[in-house]
Amino acid sequence: MSSWKRTYWVVWVANLVTAIGMMSFLPFFPAHLAELGVPEEDIPLWAGVIFGAAPLVASIMTPIWSALGDRYGRRLMTVRAMIAITVFVGAMALATEAWQLLALRLGQGCFSGFIAPSITLVSVVAPARRQGSVAGSLQTALALGSVIGPLLGGVMIVSYGLESIFAGVACASFFSACLVWFLAKENAEDRLVVERGLTPLEILRSSLHDLAEVWRNPALRDGLNLLFWMILGIGASNPLLLLFVEELGAGPERAEFLVGLLFSFAAGVNLVAMPLWGKLGDRFGHALALRRCSVLVFLALLLHAFTPSLTGLFVLRFFLAGALAGASPLAYGLAATEIPVVHRGSAMGAVFSARTLAFSISAMVGGFASYLIGIRGLFLAGALILLMALIRGSRTEASQQRSRS
Repeated sequence: MSSWKRTYWVVWVANLVTAIGMMSFLPFFPAHLAELGVPEEDIPLWAGVIFGAAPLVASIMTPIWSALGDRYGRRLMTVRAMIAITVFVGAMALATEAWQLLALRLGQGCFSGFIAPSITLVSVVAPARRQGSVAGSLQTALALGSVIGPLLGGVMIVSYGLESIFAGVACASFFSACLVWFLAKENAEDRLVVERGLTPLEILRSSLHDLAEVWRNPALRDGLNLLFWMILGIGASNPLLLLFVEELGAGPERAEFLVGLLFSFAAGVNLVAMPLWGKLGDRFGHALALRRCSVLVFLALLLHAFTPSLTGLFVLRFFLAGALAGASPLAYGLAATEIPVVHRGSAMGAVFSARTLAFSISAMVGGFASYLIGIRGLFLAGALILLMALIRGSRTEASQQRSRS
């Protein structure tokens, strides 16, 4: 087995194990808050804040950590993130108050973003022609972890309690960190040269300058714009899907079953479609494939606003899941092909930040907007905003072609 393939498989397994661990406890925060004595009427608020705290902070910190990884090593950043999960999630087993869980989630979000550096670690050693397929496959490991994790967590919480899950996640993440540290390989030549004698503040300024340089790349900037609005448009409506199913004629009990089926269905489609989109990006270009992906998401959201039946909704969710599956791997592939190797961590961190920030604020945006325009209006608004992003990107590309000619 070649060196890059070994690194790929090591990171794939480490990401799968870590993702299973993370998703084994996240869905069960409300039950744990009840055990900690939080009043029933306050549980939804605390659960939402605790759940969203880590990704919101991670969307800010991950690009900075990733830029530091361009200087000090992507393997080091991946291991740092997994050790942080070991520390902060492991400490959750000792929490006795809701505010302690919130503080630990904030710490986790600040230090434990492992996705961007792990994808960067594989990207810099993988062949240029395989960037999209590699990114898609690594995303598949994360998606598979999201499917297995809640099932495993549900079994463990009944038998051993949530505290045991926290301890198990800490052990799993530590195992992943050791796996990456001892078996993954990285070339020192693929990093930026670190000047001696720099203060931490000077290093931080240099990293922020690297991020600014990455943002000046028009192709990547347009790709991040499309990724953000795709995730936001879909994420804003996901929490309201139960209400939409009821609006289409399902009773309350049947609606809960159908919504669970829809989300499981979408997860299965994602697992299959992600690597396919990555291969399409490698073959036809990641920027072009990402635009095609965005067009399909636009059409799916638009048709959601006018679907008259549950059957139509199931067909559209299949279509939407298959289209959205390409968003992340194509964006990561675009970052890998547009940005030089020495700045690739900054680019991957920017992709992660755009995706995570959109996910973090989407539920709040959707809840507020639905009061004003309704659920169908929310689908329509998401489609129109994405259409405007597509038009803007097309104009930018046309302007670049004219300047080159």
